[in-house]
Amino acid sequence: MNAAAGHAHAATPVHDTTPWGMARALIAHRRLIWQLARRDVLGRYRGSFLGLAWSLLNPLLMLAVYTFVFSVVLRTRWNADAVAGSKLAFATILFAGLLVFNLFAEGFNRAPSLILGNVNYVKRVVFPLEILPVVALLAALFHMGVALLAWAALAVFVLHGLPWTVLLLPLVLVPLLLGTLGLMWMLASLGVYVRDVGQVTSVAATVLLFVSAIFYPLSAVPEPWRSLMALNPMSVLVEATHDVLVFGRMPAWGALALCWLGGALLAWLGWWWFQKTRAGFADVL
Repeated sequence: MNAAAGHAHAATPVHDTTPWGMARALIAHRRLIWQLARRDVLGRYRGSFLGLAWSLLNPLLMLAVYTFVFSVVLRTRWNADAVAGSKLAFATILFAGLLVFNLFAEGFNRAPSLILGNVNYVKRVVFPLEILPVVALLAALFHMGVALLAWAALAVFVLHGLPWTVLLLPLVLVPLLLGTLGLMWMLASLGVYVRDVGQVTSVAATVLLFVSAIFYPLSAVPEPWRSLMALNPMSVLVEATHDVLVFGRMPAWGALALCWLGGALLAWLGWWWFQKTRAGFADVL
């Protein structure tokens, strides 16, 4: 009996929950991550008439709707010369904010079903389940890249060029990617045990869309709501995106540094939670 117990204990894999373990695991599986991300992107539109063009048409359609509602109907304005009095300029800054939010929302909404949709991988002891959120996030990053090219073309036409500060965009995206990945690890695990998580994330993403200073400048929000909304990391990152992509100015470095710190911490907490809870996946599924 002792031998059998020892054998069962030895067969149970031990997962490193430290930040260094997280980095080592992602580096070790980088080729598999790349292959699965590529398959995810190509498989999503396989058999459709327009194929990958849907990754551009969907955000452009929503951009047209949002621009009409907020610029024409509600007459929202940014107090900046670059966007004053121009519907196309308004669409440019709105598009910039949606780029960042849609990257987050795609990963956030997919996370609860990642393990549930790949039950065959759960039964394989050797398969690294922790890479599934990374694969989904890379696919979302690809779609953002396609939309970013469309935004750049629009900006060159409307704003007559791109500011050099567009080179600072990675400084905004890295904390967003880290924080989103941490949330995805948490939600992917919770989605196995609580099937209602997917419904909650859908509602939460919609709420977050309208309270993240995407359709209006943060300065237009009256106090004390402005101070409260400024605590929302997504508002900080959207404002920073507007600064570097549209207005050609430096982001608020202090707030951005806090986002870096928070994103790194959230990534590690999500990793820790996923590794601590993954042992029960096979029993539940």
